[in-house]
Amino acid sequence: MKVIISADPIKYPLTGIGRYTYELASRLNKSPEISELLFLRGRSLSHQIPALGKNTSVSRSNSGIKKWVQSNPLATEMYRLTAPWLKTFAIRKHPDAIYHGPNFYLPPHVDRCVATFHDLSVFTWPQCHPAERVRFMQKELLLTVKRASILITDSEFTRKELASYFNLPLSKVYTAQLASSGEFYPRDMAAINQAVQKYGLKANHYCLFTGSIEPRKNIATLLDAYERLPLALRLDCPLVISGFKGWSSVALHQRFTQAQAAGWLRYLGYADALDLPYLFAGARSFLFPSLYEGFGLPVLEAMASGIPVVCSNSSSLPEVVGDCALMCAPLDVESLTGLIQKSIEDDIWRGQAIINGINRAKQFSWQRCAQETIHAYQQV
Repeated sequence: MKVIISADPIKYPLTGIGRYTYELASRLNKSPEISELLFLRGRSLSHQIPALGKNTSVSRSNSGIKKWVQSNPLATEMYRLTAPWLKTFAIRKHPDAIYHGPNFYLPPHVDRCVATFHDLSVFTWPQCHPAERVRFMQKELLLTVKRASILITDSEFTRKELASYFNLPLSKVYTAQLASSGEFYPRDMAAINQAVQKYGLKANHYCLFTGSIEPRKNIATLLDAYERLPLALRLDCPLVISGFKGWSSVALHQRFTQAQAAGWLRYLGYADALDLPYLFAGARSFLFPSLYEGFGLPVLEAMASGIPVVCSNSSSLPEVVGDCALMCAPLDVESLTGLIQKSIEDDIWRGQAIINGINRAKQFSWQRCAQETIHAYQQV
């Protein structure tokens, strides 16, 4: 098979979808079932996977343009209408290829195409996104559903939700579960301390949350729950939050500042990708009370790192963690506080959770994700 995959998500800072695209492309690139693999970035085709390195000038330039487009309704609509056609023109010389959009979107008039739907939150949780994002994505994703020969989801939960929401036959939707990067595994305590000391942290003496600072991640509930812990416990084991600033987060950042002044929270912003595996491996426990996830890659990364997990029992998260995590309803502050305290203090549970989590994480692999994706291609 000849495949063209959109490489636009592979950019700094690398989001979850960017990581998915990079890891999948790396495996597809080595698959004997793929005769030729091309990468479409913007309007340019290449046989090379884009590098993961940070290009500050390009990142700042693109960020400025992106913000201007997003804030201007006319520019947003013009972009929505023209950008897909530019991709159509770029790949028109390869009519024999399967085109894969790993980030929801598909260009028009492509005969054989596949798209990955990571979640349905712009339809089912629109209140958790900026209004302009909801308008843009709802229009485009409705077109994607119509254009796609086959759709791929990250989880069985999302597969069933997608088919039900759009009244699609399940035979049109395939699951290719994600995996954690090979960089996430239990690490030596001395190496962890060397990596995290620049953040003022000590291994095994903090709880970690990673993710963008936005409403869907339910960080306000996490702060409410953590604040209920005994002060001595919070000071000895502060909450560490790592993630870039999302939308509707001003009030959260004010609470971060207050909690930092009180000594029980550290906000790191967007942590360097090289440091992130050490931040995971050094955490006492990983906390992820998200309202809704299409997969929930951070909980898998935590389990692979040998870290106990506390998460919500919503959407796809139970599918990922199995019986290896402590779970409660996303908005149940009192229960969340109790589970966090248990994850810090209950050594017997912690020891078993670490073993179970490592074994659970091994059941997911990027090679398996690639094979399941190739199986979806074969239906096209």
